[in-house]
Amino acid sequence: MTAREREILDLLAQGLGYRQIAQRLFVTDKTVRNHVGSIFVKLRVPDRAAAIVRARDAGLGSG
Repeated sequence: MTAREREILDLLAQGLGYRQIAQRLFVTDKTVRNHVGSIFVKLRVPDRAAAIVRARDAGLGSG
């Protein structure tokens, strides 16, 4: 996983939405969605909720 994907996954695990993440990282919503799609593939998860669970299990999302 790239550093940017880890950053986005951490922000997802903190409970931020795609638009909030995009604004924080100065990218478009579409860019965030593209990264999230890659994250799902790499983590082998079907959806955002499963990705967040995996992220929190790995210690991400604590702020």
